[in-house]
Amino acid sequence: MTAISTLCDLIDHGLTHNAGIVASTKRNGKWTDTDVGTFRKRMDACAAGFYSLGVRKGDRVALHSENSTEWLIIDQALLSLGAVSVPIYTTQPAGQILHIVRDAGVCGYVVSSEELFERCPDDMMSSSDLKWVMGILGSYTDGMLTMKEVIARGEGQLSETPNLLKETRSAIISGDLATLCYTSGTTGQPKGVMLSHGNLTTNALAVAERLPFDVPARVLSFLPLSHSLERVASTFYLSKSCPIYFIETTDELMEDMKHVRPAHMTTVPRLLEKVHAGIMAKAVAEKGAAGLIARWAFGRAEQHDLNNPGANLLDKIADKLVYGKVRDALFGGNLQALTSGGAALSSQVQAFINGLGIYCGQGYGLTETSPVITLYERKKLRPGSVGTPIQDVEVKIADDGEILTKGPHVMLGYYNMPEETAETITGDGWLHTGDIGKLDEDGHLYITDRKKQLFKLSTGKYIAPVPIEVELASDPLIEHAVVIGPDFKFCAALIVADAAYVANAYGPEPDRKTLKDAIQTVIDKVNEDLPPWEQVKKFHLILEPFTIDAGELTPTLKVRRKNVFAKYQKEMEALYSES
Repeated sequence: MTAISTLCDLIDHGLTHNAGIVASTKRNGKWTDTDVGTFRKRMDACAAGFYSLGVRKGDRVALHSENSTEWLIIDQALLSLGAVSVPIYTTQPAGQILHIVRDAGVCGYVVSSEELFERCPDDMMSSSDLKWVMGILGSYTDGMLTMKEVIARGEGQLSETPNLLKETRSAIISGDLATLCYTSGTTGQPKGVMLSHGNLTTNALAVAERLPFDVPARVLSFLPLSHSLERVASTFYLSKSCPIYFIETTDELMEDMKHVRPAHMTTVPRLLEKVHAGIMAKAVAEKGAAGLIARWAFGRAEQHDLNNPGANLLDKIADKLVYGKVRDALFGGNLQALTSGGAALSSQVQAFINGLGIYCGQGYGLTETSPVITLYERKKLRPGSVGTPIQDVEVKIADDGEILTKGPHVMLGYYNMPEETAETITGDGWLHTGDIGKLDEDGHLYITDRKKQLFKLSTGKYIAPVPIEVELASDPLIEHAVVIGPDFKFCAALIVADAAYVANAYGPEPDRKTLKDAIQTVIDKVNEDLPPWEQVKKFHLILEPFTIDAGELTPTLKVRRKNVFAKYQKEMEALYSES
């Protein structure tokens, strides 16, 4: 596989060695499997159908859909033509959808449902470059083609030109643009990140060398394919003939895991934090001997030594009495590994998941790096580390602490933004990540903060808020912590309580003072390990969870600090005016 240089060749390799299911999608509570023969047939016909609509090499087509088998088919169909897929998040607001469609100059727009289509602004359809629209599950407006109709057109096209796709695929080279991934970002309008076939192919091949589960095996997908992490994960899965199971809603995630019984899935820290909080809440609420045993076992899991993972007698007893039951009840009993990315994962939560007997490691990267820069290595986990650079990737730390990287994973640039590209990628190929970090003597990378999130107190002390926030949120009582304090004498925080944990531990109508006292205890514990100027002196309690729809979270569940600050400006001012 080392000679493979395009996504078309990489996926073809996986499909050739797959004798069973390529993917399965859950809709309206029902799973629909797609075998390799059906997948190839629909992919080729869809590609030829797009060709009949005028799509050619280099043309951009928007793909606005939740995860599904059809998403994969359409994406691969576009790649087969040398065209460029432009994924759009299902949670993206109307203004950003319009920006993406116009900025990318898409000639076609594919949407999965009438609900998503109705979220689009009316003037999107008048975009000068847009020639056609297609509905995956039906037609939602006059003139909209259905996927079924496009496939029928493609079958007719292939009967007339049977060598069409062989010719289009052979014309694609490693450096050709494959996708425009518009970063969701925590501020401002999204930017179009140009990723080539070579970017994504080399990243998927390098990732394949690290993941600690046996392939082929069933995998579960819940992170949006519009995000580069799940995008490269799906590419890896397809190349290794792993059947991908796409869930319908995260509300049914645990139920779906028991049905699918996956060996692996990619995730974000927020999900693992919620799993940790949920398990601990039930342990707190459990009465009698069962509760004592559960709390003892989970306490051991939180203290699991990542550097020395060998199980002793007490670990084996805890596994027999508690951990094995949790793995069966929550994760389907077949989960070998979880890969966490997108944000920092606390050492405590990582230790807890590994302590349960599920291998959990971190990776690090950006949309601009296809996305993986570093990834964990089996049996080489370091608490707080995001792993070591993957194959052919270089990492160094600049004089100001910023992480720089160079290699085949670095994007071609930002679409239509040459000045921003020049600011991000130096003339000799080093990309500025905007993250602050350090390397240990063995090459393990540690992220300490976002460069833009560093702030200075009025005393002149610089604060890196993210490590403090990660430690606070590692407690199951706290869902999100946002540290504040620029130009003031001390740090304060906005604290979002974990609703599920609160309900289990304090009842449906908890006393606010009792809750604040409990949170203060958590803050006091974290403060013990911080220098005085980093300690959180005051906080504001928030009982309503942050959501994507309200603009407080990105599609990958990272806090949009600017939006949160705007929403809670009065509460933040009150924290300092009372001091």
